[in-house]
Amino acid sequence: MQSTSPGSAPVARRPPGRVGRRFLAVVIVLVVALPAYGAYVELTSLRPHGEPTITVYTYASFLGGSCGSPLFDAVFGAFGRAHGVHVQVLCPAGTLVTALANEQNAPVADVVIGLDEVTAPQADRLGLLVPYVAPGLAHVPAAIVGELSPDHAVTPYEYGYLAIDYTTSFAAATHGAIASSAFPQIAANLSWARGLMIEDPPTDITGEELLAWQVAFYQYVLHQPWQSFWNAVDGSVRVAPDWSTAFGAFTSPGAAPAMVVSYLTDPAYAAFTNSSGAFNATVSTWNGTQYGWRTIYGAGIVRSSPHLALDRALLDWLISGAVQSLLPTSEWEIPANVTVPLPAAYAAMPNATLVRPLNDFTTPNATDVGLHSPQGWLDQWQGIANTHP
Repeated sequence: MQSTSPGSAPVARRPPGRVGRRFLAVVIVLVVALPAYGAYVELTSLRPHGEPTITVYTYASFLGGSCGSPLFDAVFGAFGRAHGVHVQVLCPAGTLVTALANEQNAPVADVVIGLDEVTAPQADRLGLLVPYVAPGLAHVPAAIVGELSPDHAVTPYEYGYLAIDYTTSFAAATHGAIASSAFPQIAANLSWARGLMIEDPPTDITGEELLAWQVAFYQYVLHQPWQSFWNAVDGSVRVAPDWSTAFGAFTSPGAAPAMVVSYLTDPAYAAFTNSSGAFNATVSTWNGTQYGWRTIYGAGIVRSSPHLALDRALLDWLISGAVQSLLPTSEWEIPANVTVPLPAAYAAMPNATLVRPLNDFTTPNATDVGLHSPQGWLDQWQGIANTHP
């Protein structure tokens, strides 16, 4: 595989779980620098001292900020005022699972927001969470719940699909074929492969999700060895260290890649920011059926939390209509609660209801084992990639 350096253009959007760009002011907020965390945010209101405090771990870009967003008050501040509680938010360095695991014997967090379909089964396997069946799950599709956490250790609040974004010029050059293609077409055409940029699976969650998508497609749709794709494109596909670098290169002027692994909601973001038409997105089409890897984000209650009633109330609030309606244009994902309508900009996104999720062919635990076991998919991918360092 070919490595790449960061692109020069600014990144247009950030998917959940990625590092934010800057700190945004929050109503009634105190920020303290901590060496182990990206930032610390305590949301308080003018209430008497002595109220309980609950601590939330999340990713820095949650709600479109950098461990802080104007929307934090609408979510955490409103919850605190309604329940008479202080809410403090920490954005740990590294992954949320690593932070929770390192503190397993002395937990700091009460609630974690931002575990996904790859990391949720890891947290569950390590016994870090307390299952909870939120009443609001009546408005969340059962398939999404099962693809994220069948035992309800993690409650989904949003989802989307991984996708391959492609430029309009590349679509024209392929006479539209890219819009209804799949991995085999890229493997069979090295000029296509040379135009694709991916994220490094061992170091980036988007890269891990790409690998899960590609493996599932080959195993359950093609019934072929998944390694054949990577052997065919090795030395041609460009590999970026993370999503920000990859998407920044894709949106840069000049010799940008024609395709990048990103998210199906990207065209909606482009429409929302009055930049529609520069690119589109696709999943994997085979024999007339669209197959995609569903990305799902959820929240869980940390084991040993002394505030279970408040923790459950916060998860209930997170999947309520009031919070869910904020997600489409801050998280740029689809709300898990089906009663929440999507903004008009989402009409520019390919129809997600037509995509068959490959997650339904497997289980979260099987994906976790496949990715992270010794000599599993990640190890095998590295073995292939190291052929062309």
